[in-house]
Amino acid sequence: MTSKLPPNWVPKSGLQLRLAGVQFDAVRVCGVRGEAVVHHLLTLTDGRPGPVVREVSGGRWTYFLLAPGESKEYEWPPGARRFARSAAQAEYVGVPAAEGNTYPLSWRCGAPEVGEFVDAELLHGLLTAQFASHGCQNRG
Repeated sequence: MTSKLPPNWVPKSGLQLRLAGVQFDAVRVCGVRGEAVVHHLLTLTDGRPGPVVREVSGGRWTYFLLAPGESKEYEWPPGARRFARSAAQAEYVGVPAAEGNTYPLSWRCGAPEVGEFVDAELLHGLLTAQFASHGCQNRG
């Protein structure tokens, strides 16, 4: 069940880095491939795909936020990079505020509500199909 309020890990203003694997896991996809996946998610979820952060400069990455621990259940295709809790290193993901100036990050489909995440199984299926016929260099 979700509420109308953003989760406490969404900053009140600007943007902040959040440690992946604590409040969410993330899967990052490059440029137009990420936008294509968002388009399919919007269609398959009646316009509520869950929290998706986009970077509007630089690598133009799209970050799909999953429930904590869910990303480890899948083998993500090349071109999709997983950010999760790891004993080897700390990984951070930028999170924008629900509104206001958050450049260069923004919520692709609006800020999430408490308990709302991207469906990991659905995302994995879309990414596997997307990258099966097209390669994408994952720099960094």
